[in-house]
Amino acid sequence: MTSAVARAAARARRPGARHAGGPRTRLLRWSPLVPATVLLLLFLVGPIGYCVLIAFTDTQLTGQESASFVGLANFRRAFGDPAFRNAVVLTLVFTVLSSLVGQNTLGLALAGLMRRASRPVRALTGAMVITAWVLPEIVAGFLLYTFFERRGTLNALLDQLHLPAQNWLFTLPIVAVSFANVWRGTAFSMLIYSAALAGIPQEVTESAEVDGAGGLRRLWHITLPMIRRSIGTNLMLNTLQTLSVFGLIWVMTRGGPGNRSQTLPVFMYDQAFLKSLIGYGTAVALLLLLVGALFSVVYLRLLREEV
Repeated sequence: MTSAVARAAARARRPGARHAGGPRTRLLRWSPLVPATVLLLLFLVGPIGYCVLIAFTDTQLTGQESASFVGLANFRRAFGDPAFRNAVVLTLVFTVLSSLVGQNTLGLALAGLMRRASRPVRALTGAMVITAWVLPEIVAGFLLYTFFERRGTLNALLDQLHLPAQNWLFTLPIVAVSFANVWRGTAFSMLIYSAALAGIPQEVTESAEVDGAGGLRRLWHITLPMIRRSIGTNLMLNTLQTLSVFGLIWVMTRGGPGNRSQTLPVFMYDQAFLKSLIGYGTAVALLLLLVGALFSVVYLRLLREEV
């Protein structure tokens, strides 16, 4: 018995024993990943590859017998198109107002206030904020449309306060849709920051209070540095989600009036499906994908530098 155990131990120490079984064993080890890999290739890599191909053609939705390869013509057209440049600017404004400033700041404020609130207040506030988040985008768009519309809820409230009303969706459309996105998406930031704040040791905060640090000093020198990785992750995820918002804006303004709230997703839809320029619209979609990738690279580099 002892000699058998010794022989087994010797085989285990032998070079290459860990790879016993050869290629067949390695293949079996990786086989559970095959279904996921196939699904990714079929539903992610495949459509993206097809879009890349279409972006270099003059494909149209209707009125065309066959498409032809046009190279970089669609991309040159985009950079020379004033409507595209306007959409880029509005996309950046929409992202900064509703994501980087609105959702991020309000989510952090709600998470901080709810830590000090009573349990009934936390439950009620959390339910209200999360309800807006779980609503379908189309439903949220209709609700905010009725709120900002000329005869809607906001103007009715202003009338009760004897303040001048206005047509918000006509005078300030990009601000109105930005506010709508803040209302709908703040819950995600609140949940991220609630979890991050819960991980701050209580004794650290108590020590700062004993040393006489006020609320703002504790926030700037203790809270924000300790949750900086959560802030970076939240900013990255919120930015990518905001860049792709379409239904909310389409329901509220359809990119109008004119093109004053026409962000890149709305512009892409208008070119590809309303004007039937599938090739040009797909090129715009790839540029939007590139913008999202650039934001991701910046955030990931910032997070890596903080480690």
